[in-house]
Amino acid sequence: MSGTIFGSFIHVMKKLNIITSLVALILLVGACSTSKEARTYKKTIDGNWQLQSVLTAGITGKVKVQLFNEADFNCFVGSNWSFNDRNSLGSYMISKNGTECDEAKRNIRWTIYEAPGEPKLLQFKRLDDKLKAMDDGAGFRFTIVQLYDKTMQLKSDIIFENKPASLIYNFVRN
Repeated sequence: MSGTIFGSFIHVMKKLNIITSLVALILLVGACSTSKEARTYKKTIDGNWQLQSVLTAGITGKVKVQLFNEADFNCFVGSNWSFNDRNSLGSYMISKNGTECDEAKRNIRWTIYEAPGEPKLLQFKRLDDKLKAMDDGAGFRFTIVQLYDKTMQLKSDIIFENKPASLIYNFVRN
């Protein structure tokens, strides 16, 4: 009789282990899922954009700031950006501009970052030709200030000459 009770106990424990594993998996998937609002942001961003202007706030005088470990921020004015919400890949392309800006095309992996009680952020990592993260895996985040079907405004807060400042990126859809 003790063998039967022991066998039943093992059977119940196996079922309990399976149920516990399923609950843990459901909780994990739910915690990692993207909100409906973030999915809407991604669908709106999906497509081709041109960076029309990069404005500074909190900075006076002529400024020389390198963006994304790539080029001076003025080189990005007129750059073309592509975002694909299905695979979270994209790219940007800088055109050659005299001696100040070299032509560059860079692949990116992007998503919408969500923190409780905070505005949504567009974040991306630069990728090499094999789609591996560059910059030791570091990326870039921008507050989504405005997002419409045809226009998008992003903002990055920086420290410039030991003072808080911002760069404001104005995009139009191609």
